[in-house]
Amino acid sequence: MEKTLPNIQQTVIINAPIQKVWEQVSTAEGIAAWFMPNDFIAEVGHEFHLQSPFGPSPCKVTEIEPPHRLSFTWDTEGWFVTFNLKELGEKTEFTLIHGGWKESDELIKKANEKASVVRERMNGGWITILETLRKTLEN
Repeated sequence: MEKTLPNIQQTVIINAPIQKVWEQVSTAEGIAAWFMPNDFIAEVGHEFHLQSPFGPSPCKVTEIEPPHRLSFTWDTEGWFVTFNLKELGEKTEFTLIHGGWKESDELIKKANEKASVVRERMNGGWITILETLRKTLEN
């Protein structure tokens, strides 16, 4: 039996205080500046949409612990995304976890590709997205 694919985990150190980073990753306007347009509200249970290249993706906030943690479900494939923030003096360690992956050969319907292909592409995409977040906060 094949195993599910591992979570994507990316970490970036941002030269900005934790509260500034939190405001950028926990508001609709902030998320739109570095990720995707959305109608996010920081309330557990709030259902919102991320406007992905494949169309609107339904999401639901599952956890909020300001200014350290935010989690939500993403799309219809069983994915979840977690933002973990750790204070490092005047800097912030930001870790993104994208989990809920299927087995490598299972089809991701919207992309019409195997989960392993989509995961690899998204792993690379998250690197670019987190660099955009870092630059947005440090400029």
